[in-house]
Amino acid sequence: MSQIKIYGLRENLDPIKVELSDVIHSCVVDALHLPPDKRAHRFFPLDPADFYYPSGRTTKYTIIEISMFEGRSVATKKHLIRILFERIQQHLNILPQDLEITITDTPKHNWGFRGMSGDEIELNYKVEV
Repeated sequence: MSQIKIYGLRENLDPIKVELSDVIHSCVVDALHLPPDKRAHRFFPLDPADFYYPSGRTTKYTIIEISMFEGRSVATKKHLIRILFERIQQHLNILPQDLEITITDTPKHNWGFRGMSGDEIELNYKVEV
């Protein structure tokens, strides 16, 4: 299970939402072995008055926050981060200095979906990768 939030300036994020979602999802499927139908992305396009970012970044500055079940190895998470940087630069021309990625692991019992706690649900994919 994973849910992904993407933040950026409205003028840059709105035109690339579909392609960025596709690229992110390809990375999650490849690195985390999620089934292709498990896409949960939310976009937060912000006006300049609502989005402050560090100096040395451009208006393409984008933040990706990934919340997922705990259980993935450090190597798996590093692989996910690495391919996100590579593919986003390749497909969307967002340089690594303009991309920030955070991963938050949470216990399954802290999730609730399909009317149950996450630790009570049988998934059709493996989390421990």
